[in-house]
Amino acid sequence: MPWLQVRLAISPEQAETYEDALLEVGAVSVTFMDAEDQPIFEPDLNTTPLWSNTHLLALFEAEAEPQAVFAHLQLLTGAELPEHQAEVIEDQDWERSWMDGFQPMRFGQRLWIVPSWHEAPQADAVNLLLDPGLAFGTGTHPTTALCLEWLDGQALEGVQVLDFGCGSGILAIAALLLGAREAVGTDIDVQALEASRDNAGRNGIAEQRLALYLPEQMPAMQADVLVANILAGPLVSLAPQLATLVREGGLLALSGILAEQGEEVAAAYAEAFDLDPIVERDGWVRISGRRRVATSV
Repeated sequence: MPWLQVRLAISPEQAETYEDALLEVGAVSVTFMDAEDQPIFEPDLNTTPLWSNTHLLALFEAEAEPQAVFAHLQLLTGAELPEHQAEVIEDQDWERSWMDGFQPMRFGQRLWIVPSWHEAPQADAVNLLLDPGLAFGTGTHPTTALCLEWLDGQALEGVQVLDFGCGSGILAIAALLLGAREAVGTDIDVQALEASRDNAGRNGIAEQRLALYLPEQMPAMQADVLVANILAGPLVSLAPQLATLVREGGLLALSGILAEQGEEVAAAYAEAFDLDPIVERDGWVRISGRRRVATSV
């Protein structure tokens, strides 16, 4: 059956009031949606941050009258309604529609990210099975894509990889499928470690090949390759620590960096690494390089 969809343009401060009011007047679901493609990074634990310009979408059964809904909302909130509109949308298989929006993606020459419900486009390629999730990377964001393409271009056979801020584990798992001997993933979020563990199992990665740690539990190590797809601020402040986690002659790739932040991040690593030219995509950049070998006096 069709549905009546009501859309309100709200601020974060109005969210709770209008969510409660919509449910009170009979909405069967309420969804928050970014109105301006504005990213939110690293929210505080146990918080649900919203965008500065948020759309609140509510579904009502088809017989609901838009003007009656709006009149009741105004009575419940005691204020003039923010910008609003209503439209009738046809029913559909929402799960199938959502699934159809995610197709296999190729990164570099060998690597594909393949949702579990799809056939791999190239059966003999390196196919990483990964389903879209709510919290962690799936390859669709430019920063993840930049890191995956970089990994695809490296000779990883037999090396140890450290995925710093591993999220879904996508980078560590990709490295293992591309030939790395073993990988270590670390993240401040326990749920991220669980997601990494689940995704590794889905891809047939044995537990002994991917070790996962909270930062305070990570053993002393120096990796052959370090990837960190986090944020510019932490990358700058962590530069001395991350440098010590890469062996001399080892490789580094950093992302999660806006284009205007690239030079600052690069400068934080220039003393310890011979850096490659910065690579940009859609306003985001990747910084990569090789750890310098200390010269004896």
